[in-house]
Amino acid sequence: MFSEALIYFLSGFLMKISDDSQDLKNNTLLGVVSGMISVACVGYLAVTYSDATTIFLAILLGTLLSGKVDRLGHLVTLLVFLGILVIIGIPTIGIITLAICTIAAWLDEMANGPEILKKKKFKYKKTIEFFFQHRPALKIAIFFLAVSAGLPISNTGLNSFQPITFIYFMLFDIAYEIAGSRFDSIYDGLQSTFRVFRKVYTPSND
Repeated sequence: MFSEALIYFLSGFLMKISDDSQDLKNNTLLGVVSGMISVACVGYLAVTYSDATTIFLAILLGTLLSGKVDRLGHLVTLLVFLGILVIIGIPTIGIITLAICTIAAWLDEMANGPEILKKKKFKYKKTIEFFFQHRPALKIAIFFLAVSAGLPISNTGLNSFQPITFIYFMLFDIAYEIAGSRFDSIYDGLQSTFRVFRKVYTPSND
């Protein structure tokens, strides 16, 4: 249980570092490296636990449908993730469950920083923007699936999640948010560390 929680947290943290390294700093190298570690964690979860398979496939499909796979690092991690699923195989998942999570992930991507909200002024605008910035749709969908075990949904293609899956996903999301809120200081720290290593291991001309 602890190892799964740690992997969810680490994958969310590194996924955000990868995204912001490319989107904010145009640092493809850091984006690819952190993305590869993140996708290795995600790949392990996806081939081991069917709930994780559904969630991360849905995030992948939602991102693709929203047209946000637009960087080299995004494409590399996408191909690696698909390669892991094809080579190792994935657990059986419910089609309707996957469809629900995919639609939710797509809504989160499309609503995150929507242009229509930026262009218009209306009551509670800041509250609505804050709500959508934190990608609520997939959280709501996963929560519903985690508490739906007692519902009469057999033979419908809708597979319930284990209740702990919602907690795991919240750890993933919290780590993603932490990395985003502290990205500049994390990035500066990494840059300073790399500079120190370059000075130590670069031969002197003296």
